[in-house]
Amino acid sequence: MSEDTILETRELTKEFKGFVAVSKVNLKVRRGSIHALIGPNGAGKTTCFNLLTKFLTPTRGQILFDGHDITGESPATIARRGVIRSFQISAVFPHLTVLENVRVALQRKLANSFQFWRSEAMLSQLDGRALELLASVDLEKYAHLTAVELSYGRKRALEIATTLAMDPKLMLLDEPTQGMGLEDVDRIRQLIKKVAADRTVLMVEHNMSVVSSIADTITVLQRGATLAEGPYEQVSKNPAVIEAYMGSAQTELQGAH
Repeated sequence: MSEDTILETRELTKEFKGFVAVSKVNLKVRRGSIHALIGPNGAGKTTCFNLLTKFLTPTRGQILFDGHDITGESPATIARRGVIRSFQISAVFPHLTVLENVRVALQRKLANSFQFWRSEAMLSQLDGRALELLASVDLEKYAHLTAVELSYGRKRALEIATTLAMDPKLMLLDEPTQGMGLEDVDRIRQLIKKVAADRTVLMVEHNMSVVSSIADTITVLQRGATLAEGPYEQVSKNPAVIEAYMGSAQTELQGAH
């Protein structure tokens, strides 16, 4: 595994009772890059994410992270190594304040997540870092609102802040702009670019305008296998990729710039 590769999969395969969901995927994610996994529905993108975070166990193949073979490790061990996933469905506590949400994530990082009885004075020591993280996602002015009061796009920004609180080396973003209007999409796009300045991001994303504008490398999956890989300019002109994105998605693929 080369020094500039942070994550590598070798022949990664997942079968469910004879159905091959992920087939011999060889993925290489470069340290400090934004790498997008794209593909039609049912291509195996989310299954791939589940394998990387060990929510599913591979049938065959290897996963290497930062020079270590993590194939047999538990989800908690992998998270401690710095592989942190932000979920497709917004995973914030709706009735805690925005600040408290980030503080809970910071407590998890400190491995005292269940000590909710700790004194307010002790917990408030985390406020400085929590406010820094909120500032990094442009949410500091919403710190004292409850999360339920935030717009959908800002909830996703809060989710990114809580993911950042876990101090990820590799941040896995699962459909970060799903269900958003244009303004929110643009906010999240800028945010991903900003947080990726000093870490690595691997994202599953359907929105081609987002992918084309921020991803350094794109891997296209189809029926669980790698169809193409490379920069957007190259991948979007690949005849096999164009064919895989029939109809409206094909137009979207070619018209993203």
